[in-house]
Amino acid sequence: MREQIMASLKDAMKAGDKLKVETLRMVTSALKNRDIELRAEGKTVSAEEELALLQKLVKSRGESLDMYEKAGRQDLADKEKAEIAIIKAFLPEELGPAETEAAIKAAIAETGAASMKDMGKVIAALRAKYTGRMDFAKVSGLVKAALAG
Repeated sequence: MREQIMASLKDAMKAGDKLKVETLRMVTSALKNRDIELRAEGKTVSAEEELALLQKLVKSRGESLDMYEKAGRQDLADKEKAEIAIIKAFLPEELGPAETEAAIKAAIAETGAASMKDMGKVIAALRAKYTGRMDFAKVSGLVKAALAG
């Protein structure tokens, strides 16, 4: 993924796309910072952690987008939308509602979850298979509903 990001950064620099260059530099900076944090622990950044970091960046941009739209700052909101689109280009496609529901049912069956006590097992199984393809803040509510119902 980093190679893709660096290649896109070079292309954006050659094309003179300032916003894309800015955004990709921010992404590479966040990845390098995570490398440094983990290096102190003697670990390296896994592909799943890279995806999670990109999702976190998208989420923070989304929160900023909401604030800017509520404040009537369309210029800043447009910039956030563009940054989200640039970052999302490196994330795998998110699962649709039907696919998410099927994945939750499969994870519940796979883990043998029978009650709310088993929610952690189900979420862990989903994270192992679908990191970068699900919004786990939304999925946790769906898992609760599936286990309760």
